[in-house]
Amino acid sequence: MKIKALLALILTVTGLQSCSQTQPQQNIETPQPEVNQTIKATPQIPPKSVDPLAKYDQEKADYLTDTAKLIAGIKLDNKSQLYPVQQSNVWINYHNFIDSAWSKLEKQQLAKVSQWSEQELATINQSNPEIFYPFSGPDFLYAYLFFPTSQKYVLTALEPVGTMPDFNQLSETQRNQKLADVKNSLYSLLQFSFFQTKEMKSDLSNQGVLPLIVLFMARTNNRILDLQYIGLDADAKIQKFEKAMIPGVKIDFVPEGEKQPRTLYYFSADISDDGLKKTPQYSQFIKQMNQPVTYLKAASYLMHRPSFSAIRGLILDQSQAILQDDSGIPLQYFAEKQWNLDFFGTYTAPISLFSVRYQSDLRKVYQNNSSIKPLNFGVGYKFGVNQSNMMLATKKEKP
Repeated sequence: MKIKALLALILTVTGLQSCSQTQPQQNIETPQPEVNQTIKATPQIPPKSVDPLAKYDQEKADYLTDTAKLIAGIKLDNKSQLYPVQQSNVWINYHNFIDSAWSKLEKQQLAKVSQWSEQELATINQSNPEIFYPFSGPDFLYAYLFFPTSQKYVLTALEPVGTMPDFNQLSETQRNQKLADVKNSLYSLLQFSFFQTKEMKSDLSNQGVLPLIVLFMARTNNRILDLQYIGLDADAKIQKFEKAMIPGVKIDFVPEGEKQPRTLYYFSADISDDGLKKTPQYSQFIKQMNQPVTYLKAASYLMHRPSFSAIRGLILDQSQAILQDDSGIPLQYFAEKQWNLDFFGTYTAPISLFSVRYQSDLRKVYQNNSSIKPLNFGVGYKFGVNQSNMMLATKKEKP
């Protein structure tokens, strides 16, 4: 008995008793068994990272993206709901026209713009800036080429938003007409790098800018995740569109191979001085942007006029940088104490339609500065190679 009692005591002290045996009650000051300490020291498995794309309805995203591809003349997978639409001779001819024109544009223009952006806008693009593009029309294309890292684009023009066509609900005649409308609207951009105002007003009065915006998204290898018709209310808040709001559209999209969604806003708004007085919420919305970079191209020299002084002042106040051709803000408004200015290309005089907008001070800059780098692509009204000009203004840090 003594031997058994001694053996039991040894097993108790060393913790080697069978788990089937009753454990003696421990004093609260007794250290926890080593096995419990080991459990406490086991690191917790971190939760799986949340996929930022998971919140989107993927079936809806597929349909939106395929619709954009259809408009862009891009062939669809045979599993797509819209694949049958591509079997018509009209769409096949449309595809051939768009593909050929786009291939030419890519080689002669778009690839050069992207290369220039990589070289001259690298510092700006590293910060993933918000982009403000007034007087844009549907031109998402050049905003994206110059600023491909932006997470937020805000485009504004007079042209109506329009609607996303649902090709499955259209008759063959209606489908053919939609494609013809897009083709006609594209002509000036494919030929001249900008949308001609008179033609754009006519072409887009019915279909709006939306079909062309999504075409450019598809052609730049973006997936459309969601699309909402929105409005700016009196408090500059984005709401589901209702009458009396500034009409707009919000498109969430993501570049191919990436996971972080981006957003484009387009607002149909009058941003003349009179227009901004009637809709002050627009200015308030722009003031909420986080130090945007403003882009101006083929802006009809509107901000040379006193009647567009408010939007001119808003851009100068809010922007951390401005990229523009000479149709944007006149050189005289860039105070030397506030802005660093870099010039590119060539400036002689505006096209004859805007001859009264000649800037003698800008001409002197180009005459007296032999270090100005040339542009190997055309952009703006003078769209010929070695005829265009661009200015990059970056705001100086306050002392």
